[in-house]
Formats: sequence, C-alpha cells, structure tokens
Amino acid sequence: MKPGDFLFPSRLHGSPHLGTRQYARILGHWVDELDLDRAEYGTHSMRRTRATLIYRCTKNLRAAQLLLGHSKLESAVIPRH
Repeated sequence: MKPGDFLFPSRLHGSPHLGTRQYARILGHWVDELDLDRAEYGTHSMRRTRATLIYRCTKNLRAAQLLLGHSKLESAVIPRH
C-alpha cells in the first residue's frame, strides 16, 4: 500500500473509501459468520476495542484520545466494568 491508500476501498467510483453503512453491513456479516451476538459487536464497539488495545499496550491515554477523535482527555478515559 501507498500513503493515502485506504485499507478498505469503496467499490463506488465516487468515493475512495467504504461508507459507514457498508462497513456496518460487512461487520454484521462477519459477526453472523462467527455466530456472535450482533448486540455485542457493532461498529462502535470495534472502534472502542482498537483504542483499548492501544492503551493497554502503551498506557498512553493521549494516543487513545487522538485515535478516538476526542477533544477532551476525560472523554477518552476507558471505563472499568
């Protein structure tokens, strides 16, 4: 890949990347194929998962904040359950 390339390019000529609805459909198919509960695995949970993994490896909350696009550091705090 080259800088600026998208990992998941769009099949539509007017867009260089997948739209949110297409991403949600693809993720839904993956969840179904793995026989997982769709209520527990969605686009937002996948977004949080990546930030959580980066934080666990680096302990860098600022990196998680930037990845999530939060303007306030407090918004990026990962809740404990």
